[in-house]
Amino acid sequence: MELNLIAIGKQMPKWVDLAFAEYSKRLPKNINFRLNEIPPEKRRKNVSAKQLKESEGGKIKMLIPQTNIVIALDEKGKLIDSIYLANQLQTWIDEQLHISIIIGGADGLSDSIKNNADKVWSLSTMTLPHGLARVVLIEQLYRAWSIINKHPYHRE
Repeated sequence: MELNLIAIGKQMPKWVDLAFAEYSKRLPKNINFRLNEIPPEKRRKNVSAKQLKESEGGKIKMLIPQTNIVIALDEKGKLIDSIYLANQLQTWIDEQLHISIIIGGADGLSDSIKNNADKVWSLSTMTLPHGLARVVLIEQLYRAWSIINKHPYHRE
């Protein structure tokens, strides 16, 4: 299976990079995980947040293979829990699916990305900075793997 994280933002704080790297290396080799970072659009006079999101959305679309299942992360998406994610991960592994998960920038994701996604999930009803969203997501993917494999990392 392939798991492609597409995230707006570069030059994350060191703590984000360290935490992300730690959980990434814990994922097993049968989960072919890849991070694709897209620099955020520069804010300019006379350019709205919607226009910035649409521009970023175009760059995101270029990184999504057509065969991938697309999951957009948005605070208004479906709240999921760790067990649900573990079940999804098991399905993806069993069926050798290719997944793209998308984290937007400071203004979120464009409507075109959200509307064309196969699923829209929320990590929290609170707004998370995108660096923290990366860390939460990768930790939850590792937790999902630990649930599937009955590893003691996850406790009920």
